[in-house]
Amino acid sequence: MVVVTNKSRRALLANFLRTRRARLSPSQIGLPAGGRRRTPGLRREEVALAAGVSVAYYTWLEQARDLHVSRSVLESIANALRLSADERLHLLQLADHLDAPAPVERQEKREKLDPLLQRLLDSQGMNPAIITGPACDIRAWNRAACAVFGDFSALPEHERNILWLGFVESTFRQRLVGWEDYAQEALAVFRAKSRHVVDDPDVVRLVDELERVSPEFRQWWPQHNVRTVTDPSQEIKHPQVGRLVFEHLSFQVSTHLNLRLCIWLPDPASNTLEKLEELLKWEDADVR
Repeated sequence: MVVVTNKSRRALLANFLRTRRARLSPSQIGLPAGGRRRTPGLRREEVALAAGVSVAYYTWLEQARDLHVSRSVLESIANALRLSADERLHLLQLADHLDAPAPVERQEKREKLDPLLQRLLDSQGMNPAIITGPACDIRAWNRAACAVFGDFSALPEHERNILWLGFVESTFRQRLVGWEDYAQEALAVFRAKSRHVVDDPDVVRLVDELERVSPEFRQWWPQHNVRTVTDPSQEIKHPQVGRLVFEHLSFQVSTHLNLRLCIWLPDPASNTLEKLEELLKWEDADVR
């Protein structure tokens, strides 16, 4: 048995269960529909019945009570709620039933980036590449990334953030083909990856600010959608060279567990590489 004692984590667990319950109908879990419902989704007692737990126990979970929760109970609830593999993983980690990464030290987050990592970015050449922190903050980038997405060095430090740019900065948003799908996927991945740092001040501050300024974020964040990866294909509508097509990859930096390396590889079936070469030549000419 594990005691879920972290108050923030218990609240996230409770909210997650409520949102998953709200999207299901009784017929989806093999129960009769019953009478009219004031709110969409299953009732708590229906989830409890399907999961084989008491109504009181399941209700306490959704009330963020400090409970002893066994993995077998969580698995039963996950089955009852028809959770996807990503959602099941999210549930178990919120309930502290999977190992979490080592805590991020504040001083490590604030120190200057290792020059070796900047060399790695620069060595990518025509491949746009950035390094991000736990709150999606952009810590470093290469020339190709600026050529494609805009000059990060010209932004105030607090705006150098993938989610902030995607939800707030109109110039950045306009470059993302299929912005809504991209933004919802990015948000779901952020929620999944930030579950280990729910109390991190940078994460809390980012969520608070985005809720204040972005109506889309306010609408989508409470839905508690989670994904471990986004669609690797990404298309950019560049104001100078037009359509750019990439495959996106990301990796955890083994020597700095709070950092991720993100690389965009030009689609070989498109003329993206030639356009990138052209963009960087223009930049060189401007510098001269």
